Amino acid sequence: MIQTDIVIVGGGAVGHVIARGLLAHTSFSVALVEANQYSASAHHPGFDARVIALAKRTVDELSSLGIDVNHAGAVPIRHIQVSDKGAAGLCQLNASDFHVDHFGKVVSLHQLGAALQIAPDTDDFTLLCPLTVDTVERKQDGVLLSLSDGQQVSARLVVLADGGRSGLDEQLGFERQEDDYGQTAVIVNALTQKPHNHKAYERFTSQGPLAFLPYDPGLASGQENDQGFSVVWTVPPEKVDNVMSLGDNDFKRLLQQAFGWRQGAITQVGERSAYPLVLKQVTTPVTHRAVVCGNAAQSLHPIAGQGFNLGLRDAIGLVKTLAKADDPGAFSVLREYQQSRSKDKQATITLTDGLVRLFSNNNRGLTGLRNVGLVAMDNCPSLKQAFVRQTTGFAPGA
Repeated sequence: MIQTDIVIVGGGAVGHVIARGLLAHTSFSVALVEANQYSASAHHPGFDARVIALAKRTVDELSSLGIDVNHAGAVPIRHIQVSDKGAAGLCQLNASDFHVDHFGKVVSLHQLGAALQIAPDTDDFTLLCPLTVDTVERKQDGVLLSLSDGQQVSARLVVLADGGRSGLDEQLGFERQEDDYGQTAVIVNALTQKPHNHKAYERFTSQGPLAFLPYDPGLASGQENDQGFSVVWTVPPEKVDNVMSLGDNDFKRLLQQAFGWRQGAITQVGERSAYPLVLKQVTTPVTHRAVVCGNAAQSLHPIAGQGFNLGLRDAIGLVKTLAKADDPGAFSVLREYQQSRSKDKQATITLTDGLVRLFSNNNRGLTGLRNVGLVAMDNCPSLKQAFVRQTTGFAPGA
């Protein structure tokens, strides 16, 4: 039997951040159970070619754990333009106006995964892969996990960071709420005629939000291309098959029509992927000797880029709470973690859900309200400040 203090199920970004944080800031031993092969050359599927925007606070917090995303080819976001297609409303955000160097940094999950890897021979660290957890049994002073190869792991706390895919949350009695947005995100990398100049775009269309994030595909290898963007395009489910089946030239024309000509012509697009958008959240993320974290706790719409950052703030918050604990699985400790994260969670989920419902609606009244809102925010420093603080992770309670 394997004995450890804390066992983490799931070796994606959230699981690795928790493990890295615990090993750096506590004396607890950590075991990481991962279903996929883990090695320097074989990356976790969660660390694929997708690109994500790390908010400034996330970048700062990762740096405090010794994780420098600049080594992962990160591109700073220094300007953001928010617009509504077909309306005059426009909001421009510049990092220098808020006395910061950037709002966040854009990085590929593949490169982030390389930065997060933990050497298998690290002290107090046990890597168990490729393995899955068949069952988890809770006792008064710990948990007992039975693995797919017949091994058992005894720990004082189990952390579910598996995206909610293993079914262990149901075994442990976590209840989940789901709300299908009736939208699908199409993800693609693109090159434009003009350089990005570290500017991100959030454009609201009748079909749904469209985000362009500045991204240099060759930066990590020293082959910088400052005309690259990672695109997240939200479309209705009934149009997904058509969008995904288009040839590159037809797809470029359709994307150009939705985005406009702010960056000149869209000159090249990469491989497309798509996934349905559903708001999922666990009603209570802690229970006896168990906690859910990251996408296992909540999965948000990609509008404003908040879901991944919220998950990482959960991970870092859990590390900070456990660093003060003698018994990491004590319910009082887990309850403290839950309370410390509740305000940020609720504010972020409310903001994201509200933006989806406001900006993915063709109602004429809401269209006018959106236009007025963008103009008001562009001309009201306090509104800008509140929006920036929430989206960069520095809102009160975050």
